Amino acid sequence: MPISPAQFAAIEDALNRIAVESILAQPGRDEGLVPSYSLLGDLHDLCAGEMTLRGPVAAMRALLEARLDAAQPFDESLLGQLRGLVEWLPAAMQRVKSGEPAGAADAIPLPLTPAARTMDEESDACPRDVLMALNLDENRELLTEFYAETVDHLQQIEAALLALDQQPDNPEALNSIFRSFHTIKGNAGFLCLVPMQSLAHEVESLLDLARNNQLRLTAPIITEILRSRDALQALTQQVAAALEKGRLPDQVIPVGHLIQAVKRLTAQSDAPPVRAALTAAEPTMEFSEPAPIPDEPAIAPVVPLAAAPAAIAPRKVAAATAGGKSAGSATVRVNTEKLDSLMDVVGELVIVQSQLVESSRQNGGTSSTLQRNVAQLARITKELQSTAMALRMIPIKPTFQKMERLARDLARDFGKKVAFITSGDETELDRTVVEEIGDPLVHMVRNALDHGLESSAARLAAGKPETGELHLRAFHQGSNIVIELHDDGRGIDPERIYAKAVEKGVVPAGTPLSREEILALIFAPGFSTAEKVTAVSGRGVGMDVVKRNIEKLRGKIEISSEVGRGSIFKIKLPLTMAIIDGLVVRVGQDRFILPSTSVQMALRPAREAISTVQGRGEVLDLRGRFVPIHRLHRRFGIAGDAANPWDGIVVIVETSGRISALLVDEMVSKQEVVIKNLGAFMQNLPGVAGGAILGDGTIALILDPASLLNAA
Repeated sequence: MPISPAQFAAIEDALNRIAVESILAQPGRDEGLVPSYSLLGDLHDLCAGEMTLRGPVAAMRALLEARLDAAQPFDESLLGQLRGLVEWLPAAMQRVKSGEPAGAADAIPLPLTPAARTMDEESDACPRDVLMALNLDENRELLTEFYAETVDHLQQIEAALLALDQQPDNPEALNSIFRSFHTIKGNAGFLCLVPMQSLAHEVESLLDLARNNQLRLTAPIITEILRSRDALQALTQQVAAALEKGRLPDQVIPVGHLIQAVKRLTAQSDAPPVRAALTAAEPTMEFSEPAPIPDEPAIAPVVPLAAAPAAIAPRKVAAATAGGKSAGSATVRVNTEKLDSLMDVVGELVIVQSQLVESSRQNGGTSSTLQRNVAQLARITKELQSTAMALRMIPIKPTFQKMERLARDLARDFGKKVAFITSGDETELDRTVVEEIGDPLVHMVRNALDHGLESSAARLAAGKPETGELHLRAFHQGSNIVIELHDDGRGIDPERIYAKAVEKGVVPAGTPLSREEILALIFAPGFSTAEKVTAVSGRGVGMDVVKRNIEKLRGKIEISSEVGRGSIFKIKLPLTMAIIDGLVVRVGQDRFILPSTSVQMALRPAREAISTVQGRGEVLDLRGRFVPIHRLHRRFGIAGDAANPWDGIVVIVETSGRISALLVDEMVSKQEVVIKNLGAFMQNLPGVAGGAILGDGTIALILDPASLLNAA
């Protein structure tokens, strides 16, 4: 197809821009290398209808690409060839316009034959297992953007790979992975992050074979790509450590063995390697070929490359699978410290608003204008508080994605067939909660796969399907978020748990315990029913960590299990760590706040329901169950009004499957309060989780029922 006049104008514009870059470029420096490479790509596409122009342009672009892959700057030879091409092209274009032959490639006054050298050979000349040179002083801003963007791409890669593991012919997931590796390679190459660039380059070549139907992604290949993705993540964490703590990489993360493994997989394909020898006649150019995905919003480049405006081309965002949804609105990255600061200010505003309401009540509140203004302020404050909280909320999907990856790897190690199902992964939680819940979920998934699910043979013998099912889901329940892990395995045998607890001395023999209390014994430190220690579990150091971390998040965990049918672990967490929904109680002249998640009920007991049991102290007969009573005024050494339990209020709280009663003088109100840190001097006080400023300006301690009762 002949070149149109509009294309000639575009070719001339691109050529002029390349000429400027070539004039400004200097040997030994990489300024202009990436823009020239990008502009040559545009030129390559524009010359598609004229091979005599396209061949030399493609060959020159291949030389620049090899230089970028090796993270090397311009040298005299390469710069001379680029300038020679710039000098040759205008005359060649004039001959094409007039219908004359443009001239053979060997007529160009520069030796383009080195393009025949493969990119693999170029990259082999550069060692991969080296420390990353971050050049932090000059590239801090670029590295910050690179880190944030790479984390997103690594998450997309893992999600898409897990989708491909279930649907190997999913083109949308494959294209998503290819684009992510391509972007990481380009950005890492620009920043001279050699290990990342080299590894991403090889995986990209492998994925291109799959895109062109020359290779089928099997489970071993997906596993190898996942290993490469993990190495890229480790390298990315080195960038994060440098940005946050100023600690430059001091440990080499090996990638050479992964590169060789990927190369072997590439060589095993029926087709010749994608990175074949690049000749001046018709080189293989991947970067000019990505097909646009329909109905996807384009996103502008994230990295603001002032010196190289075309260094990182605009990309398209695609969902990991065909069922994913595309972004419908623009987003902006905000430093989490700014969000924390905003939340603190909003918290102060909530406190002041409560104080204004209290002041208007004390002054009689007779002015209708004042009442209206205070009510308006309360409404706006509530909306602002909700908006500020929403800014901190992020989906739990990345955490669920990690669990899916963990289940895949462990199932392969154990030789078990497992169907891992997730639902509700778009549920949003406070950023702090999402970050902290990952470790407990890891232990729970490991235990479910190791202890809960039987082997395929055992399942068939029990009349179950050969493939076990592990279901992880999240959903809202009131003001809480609930995360459930359900397996259809062997279940938990209470009798075996009790016998093991007695054997290990966790409980004395003959101690009467309910089914819930027996199941809660698995959270005791050092407790395990495993017959032998494996690399995954059996040492008894997992479930106690789960319980401790969940309680640190002011949450609780419940277990229900049926022998032979499976188990359900249910975690209840607050939506946010910044605000608590609490019950305000009074003890003497002091007020305390109990988290609503721990409170079951409050009542004024009858005199005959109170008794004293030898060795257990005061107990409350609650519907036939004896509940120990704890007097708050004694726990904190303060004066209380209620000398007898029947003169005060008993609040029933539940922790770790056990219920207890707290004696207080009065229930004041139920309200949301902003949590305040008590400072280093009052850290780790038993029974105290923090403080809050009430509407009248007084400070109330927020109680932690778990540590309070353990200390008692």
